[in-house]
Amino acid sequence: MKFIRNKKYVVLALLIILLPFTASNSAEECFEKTSRAIFKFNMALDDIVLEPIAKGYNKLPTPIKKGASNFTSNIGTLLSIPNNIFQGDVKQLGHSVGSFAINTTVGILGFLNPAEKIGLKPHKEDVGQTLGSYGIGPGCYFVLPIFGPTTARDSIGMLADTFVDPFAHITIRERELFGASGNNLDYYSVKATSAVDFRADNDKNFKNLEKNSIDLYSSLKSIYLQDRENKIRNSTTDEDEWGNLNN
Repeated sequence: MKFIRNKKYVVLALLIILLPFTASNSAEECFEKTSRAIFKFNMALDDIVLEPIAKGYNKLPTPIKKGASNFTSNIGTLLSIPNNIFQGDVKQLGHSVGSFAINTTVGILGFLNPAEKIGLKPHKEDVGQTLGSYGIGPGCYFVLPIFGPTTARDSIGMLADTFVDPFAHITIRERELFGASGNNLDYYSVKATSAVDFRADNDKNFKNLEKNSIDLYSSLKSIYLQDRENKIRNSTTDEDEWGNLNN
């Protein structure tokens, strides 16, 4: 319990430090030299670890890949539910709750996606998007080790996600919710699988981007910021350079 309390103080301190940087309506580079150095580290890590795993993942039978993608996506819907409430989006709340309930039961814990067949397509929402929907700007843009590109607003949101996400509540918080419980391994296994699934889905797109970009750092920055803005506006018409950037 003492560790949890100390962790909360650290989170609160980070929020206090980062909040002033969210005032700007457009993202600005605040630590570009450091971010570029971290970006190079992340790229090296991708070459050594994530890309080979993604290539192996792509060789799996399609039903297994699709099932894993559906499963992690279904769990991700849990984070959308409180954010739908925070945003006052009743329609999307219905899509999120309905999709999770149907896919978890009829869809065999989410490995199948019957909810989509009946028209339930929840938007993926997180606290960063919720803050953006209230007019809070992105603030500083920077790159984190392993996690990659982010902004002051989205990094605050990422920390807050672990407190409002029901899945995080029953895993890394180790508290029972509606009879369900889990542990840290469950949480990080799902996150790792989701990251591999995303990397595998975008392997060709990423290679094309590497090949055609004069400055890969700037290209990925542009894609990230555009994608986040589209998600905040729940845009269905705007396309980013990868066609479907979904994190």
